[in-house]
Amino acid sequence: MGVLLALVAVSAALLTTWAGLGGSVPTGAAIGDPHSSMAGSTTLAAVGPTAIPIAIVSVAGPDSPGKGPGASGKPGKTPGPTTGPTVASTSNPTFGPTVAPTLKPTTAPTTAPTTLPTSNPTAAPTSNPTAAPTFNPTPAPTTNPAPCPMFPSTNVWNRRVDSLPVRSDSATMIGAIGLSSVLHPDFSSLAWNGGLGYGIPYNKVNLSTPTYHVSFQYASESDPGPYPIPASPKIEGGSDAHLLLWDTEGCNLYEIFDASKSGGSWSGGSGAIWDLRSNTLRPDGWTSADAAGLPILPGLVRYDEVAAGAILHALRFTAPRTCSDHIYPARHDAGSYSCASYPPMGLRVRLKASVDISGFPAQAQVILLALKRYGMLLADNGSPWYVTGAPNAGWNDDALHTLQQLNGSDFEAVDTSNFR
Repeated sequence: MGVLLALVAVSAALLTTWAGLGGSVPTGAAIGDPHSSMAGSTTLAAVGPTAIPIAIVSVAGPDSPGKGPGASGKPGKTPGPTTGPTVASTSNPTFGPTVAPTLKPTTAPTTAPTTLPTSNPTAAPTSNPTAAPTFNPTPAPTTNPAPCPMFPSTNVWNRRVDSLPVRSDSATMIGAIGLSSVLHPDFSSLAWNGGLGYGIPYNKVNLSTPTYHVSFQYASESDPGPYPIPASPKIEGGSDAHLLLWDTEGCNLYEIFDASKSGGSWSGGSGAIWDLRSNTLRPDGWTSADAAGLPILPGLVRYDEVAAGAILHALRFTAPRTCSDHIYPARHDAGSYSCASYPPMGLRVRLKASVDISGFPAQAQVILLALKRYGMLLADNGSPWYVTGAPNAGWNDDALHTLQQLNGSDFEAVDTSNFR
């Protein structure tokens, strides 16, 4: 009986002690190593009603010495939904349940969605569309430069004569050609010659143009060819029937005088071929498609040049009578008159610097300025002061007709004896 009373007294004392705690546990209640996950600061809040049953179990159980409420730190041991999340987030933010949900949802969605959309869609459009347009269009201009020059810049056709001296016999030469004869544009916009126009037309050909053997009347002074001739070439109307073929890929010039086709065969009076990258002349004494043995195309007034605002070469013209000799760069003569009184083939004349051209229309001014700077080369027998050009619908015929305000007295013969 005494023993029983003693046990009751001990139990009463223990209950009194727990009740006196008032629902709070000192910091040391989280028994364990100071480095354990439960070694925290100050007190655990709102433990009172929950801690009592845990404490009674701990004390009554002889196998759980020194265990306090929440000592394990596992959220599953906390009976209430309020205490567990509050303690974990306030006192120990590094606990398992807090770290796990924070790391996984934050890391996974942030890394995966950001990397994939940024890497794939951005790299593909930047790499493909940018490289293709930059690489492909660049070789095109390099492969097809502005095809061929019309002879080198040092060629006699392309040399200025506005600073050269006047020939000592200039007055005689000008008088023989026609002192009062007017300057005449031998080209226009008219749809003459079966629609091919009035003037000397030219054909642009290339390495794929079909070639033909041409039989020549003056074969001994003609280049045998073959000659690239398109299916329907443009040929000058009239008796001369010049056929000019400008190969802009092979960079050669082919010219035929009195060209004609019978069946599938071509023939001509004479023919000549020039390398447009060379200053080489024909053998001295040889004709060409022109009487002076010169090329025709580089001396034509061409619409594209006038439209661009400048002619940078000499022009071609005719005179009614020429002498029995020729001077550089001509290689052939077609006259029988005395060279003391009549001009030789290859004579260079220029429009006098004193002639005012400011009042002329735009197309005429371009032509007249070229006549001041580059002059004209006598290349064939024909009407006086006929300057030759290619037909084109863009010509302003009224503007061209103003050239007839000038005559032989406005020109002078140039001394080109130093040209070679």
